[in-house]
Amino acid sequence: MTQSATSKRRIIFHIDMNCFYASVEMAHNPELKGRPIAIAGNPEERKGIIVTSSYEARAKGVKTTMPVWQAKKLCPNLLLMRPNFDRYREASRAIFKMLSEITPLVQPVSIDEGYLDITDTVGMGTPIEIAEYLQQRILKELDIPCSLGIAPNKFLAKMASDMKKPLGITVLRKRELSTILWPLPIEEMHGIGKKTAEKLRKVSIQTIGDLATHDVYQLKQILGVNGERMKNLANGIDYRLVDPEAVHDFKSIGSSQTLAHDSTDWDELHQLLEELVNNVARRVKRKSATGKSVQLMIRFHNHQTITRSKTLQGYIDEKEDILFVAKELLKTHWNEEPVRLLGVSLQNLEEKSQVGEQLDLFTYRDNAKKEKLYETMEKLTDKYGEDIFLSLNSEKDKEQPRTSFQKDFLDDYKKP
Repeated sequence: MTQSATSKRRIIFHIDMNCFYASVEMAHNPELKGRPIAIAGNPEERKGIIVTSSYEARAKGVKTTMPVWQAKKLCPNLLLMRPNFDRYREASRAIFKMLSEITPLVQPVSIDEGYLDITDTVGMGTPIEIAEYLQQRILKELDIPCSLGIAPNKFLAKMASDMKKPLGITVLRKRELSTILWPLPIEEMHGIGKKTAEKLRKVSIQTIGDLATHDVYQLKQILGVNGERMKNLANGIDYRLVDPEAVHDFKSIGSSQTLAHDSTDWDELHQLLEELVNNVARRVKRKSATGKSVQLMIRFHNHQTITRSKTLQGYIDEKEDILFVAKELLKTHWNEEPVRLLGVSLQNLEEKSQVGEQLDLFTYRDNAKKEKLYETMEKLTDKYGEDIFLSLNSEKDKEQPRTSFQKDFLDDYKKP
């Protein structure tokens, strides 16, 4: 089934689960309902970061990405929980299965949100009736609240879904932009981050309406190629289709983690670098991908953040190769100031099947050595099953969630 031509007025939903991780935990254990709870990667240490929290916790000032110590200071009775990713994946798959029963045109964008194109959906009522049906079914069967935005394109649907939470349904029509969308502060526009908002405010762009009417030439000077695109979005112009296959698109795979304390210890930084690279390499293998650029991110004790990358002549996917480049970048660009966070990503990715293996004098010998090992592993896998080879980090990965879980979920997503 193909999507309607862009000349036909489209009906797009954006669906977003409310406090998803916390809501799943409350559905699993109803005694948590009404209490201020938060999901954190490592509740016992400073490096624990709030992943999400219930509305009761948010009312006390608890926010996503806030350090655990700060959240506890704002809300002393905050109940901290480690994430249960298997539980969240199971709930998410059930949700997307329900969505796919409405239309095959479902595009997941993360574990807890996605777009639907219901333009050609017939026999299920009006768009609002379909939205109410989905919202109530998810709440009744999974006990998870969600909000939906209904609009003629993806951008407006996304903006609409954020306007009423929890359990909101908002319709945003193009003729309502001047009264509903344009008065909003510029930082509330999807795609505008804090730094971009600061740049725009310097040229007197305070609201989304200011952006919609601003000179496009000056916007290009400030935002580059995104200047015209952001102005179009502010005017409700967005021709992007709901693409079920977009979930499989990827150009980089990365992992980052905050240290338990600001560190100048090379051995400690190197150990963390190894853990991050292991995580990246695992996900690269899972996607049968290979890349030719390694990027390192360093956040210092004063929150200053730098990113440095190196593009290689050939493609790599082995953790040893990724680690070698990452270490070189760290040695070259670390100024020995205390480090708070490290991040590593493999970029310029391609599917291995699309890239011919590029062997040189440095990699040929290693590949030749590994060939017999791979043959032996394949024979044992055929005989005993796929689970006999477990990564030494598999249990550790469950205990030390990284910041890439949303992408990990998308790796696993399969249309029902």
